[in-house]
Amino acid sequence: MTVVDINAAIGFVVAHGDEVERARLSWLCAGAPPSAGALAAAEVGPTPDGGWPAVRAGEVASVDATCFRLAELDDLGALGRPAARAALDWLAARQLPDGSWEEDAALADSAPAWARPGDPEARLYLTANAAFWLSVAGLDARAAGPLDHRVGGAYAGVAHAAARALTDALAPDGTWPSYLAVGWLSAAVLHLRRAYDEAARIRAVLDDRIGDMSPADVAWLASTLCRVGVPAAEWTLVAARRRLAATQRSDGGWDSDDGHRFDVHTTLAVVRAFRTG
Repeated sequence: MTVVDINAAIGFVVAHGDEVERARLSWLCAGAPPSAGALAAAEVGPTPDGGWPAVRAGEVASVDATCFRLAELDDLGALGRPAARAALDWLAARQLPDGSWEEDAALADSAPAWARPGDPEARLYLTANAAFWLSVAGLDARAAGPLDHRVGGAYAGVAHAAARALTDALAPDGTWPSYLAVGWLSAAVLHLRRAYDEAARIRAVLDDRIGDMSPADVAWLASTLCRVGVPAAEWTLVAARRRLAATQRSDGGWDSDDGHRFDVHTTLAVVRAFRTG
């Protein structure tokens, strides 16, 4: 297979996705509004503060889990709804004075390694993830205060402080002291802020790694960069498309790093990135 077969990917999601995943597909491919049931299922379970816990009925909201839910809601065209706005407000309020984010200390025993409180690599990952969602969703969020047309919209100040924290963490060669995902999330945040030189340095590092990345990571990278308008002709996305074409399964889907029950989620990320090309 030399090209990504989007029609086969769509067929895989239709065949194996649940109600929310099929609704995400319909929004991504046709802009079809989700049903009330799909929205209710996607928005279920936030804490009173507005964020989502990592486990059903959990009492402590998680930065990582909230960002995951925002990604699902983005695929439903629902970032402007009250549940997403409350989550964005919660994320903004959780920012630390140095512009970073960290999980609540109460999650120390249950958080995965990439989100563990007190770990500097986890802190940088959470900062990049929260900064990404506050940057892309802020213009649709009115709950935090007056609309600001700068990057981050209602959260412009928060997004600016986060971008500074991410930039300060970069080495001169474009590398960063944390997980691989920090690279594409940071590149997207900096692209939105027109910090093109810094974003390009990060992408150059990613370019060298794409051939060895898992399909799930490449799908996340591609959907993240496409979400902020990085041109499809940029080499990072060309290389991502080639890698995904080479790893697409005969059933149209891609393997998740988190087990086969997340294969549909990974496949939706590819559809999100390349549905128009």
